[in-house]
Amino acid sequence: MLQSSTSEVYGDPLIHPQKETDWGNVNPVGVRSCYDEGKRGAECLCLDYHRQYKVDVKIIRIFNTYGPRMREDDGRVISNFILQALKGENITIYGDGSQTRSFQYIDDLINAMTGVMRIPNFTGPVNIGNPAEFTILELAEKVIWMTKSKSKMIFLPLPGDDPKKRRPDISLIKKVLKGWSPTISLEDGLKMTIDYFKTINYNIAM
Repeated sequence: MLQSSTSEVYGDPLIHPQKETDWGNVNPVGVRSCYDEGKRGAECLCLDYHRQYKVDVKIIRIFNTYGPRMREDDGRVISNFILQALKGENITIYGDGSQTRSFQYIDDLINAMTGVMRIPNFTGPVNIGNPAEFTILELAEKVIWMTKSKSKMIFLPLPGDDPKKRRPDISLIKKVLKGWSPTISLEDGLKMTIDYFKTINYNIAM
């Protein structure tokens, strides 16, 4: 059984980059706790079944992943920025945009997921992500430039418990899955994702 967990188990991390040995810094009653603690609880249940009933479990912690065929209303930062830029709407940045994220293209994730499933006697958890780190402001600027959009950036209050930094330590996945490492750069991945959203019947303002 593959449990697709998330980097959100680290909460607003005190350790950077995030390693699997980090227990996390999560507010259990905050506005993000339903998702954060839900994933942490799922990892706990999977490991309990593994220990007690010998269920063959693999736990992967997925860092921000994007690519074609994303839902346009999923609320993720890359789909939000691309659609806002293509429509000529304001790009909404929460806080001052200095918070960082590491973005992984979907093909790199799938290759790692299928590889982990084939590793014998390995449970995890293991980080799967691209360690290239960007500020949200850098992402917005790149999307505007790549779409040739006339959108302006506006800044809104930062949501509670929003992580300040997010970057995976991928030394474990590279050790157990020899030959794997991210291959798609943010710029190449954004181009393919932008091209996908352009094919959808949107009222594009450019």
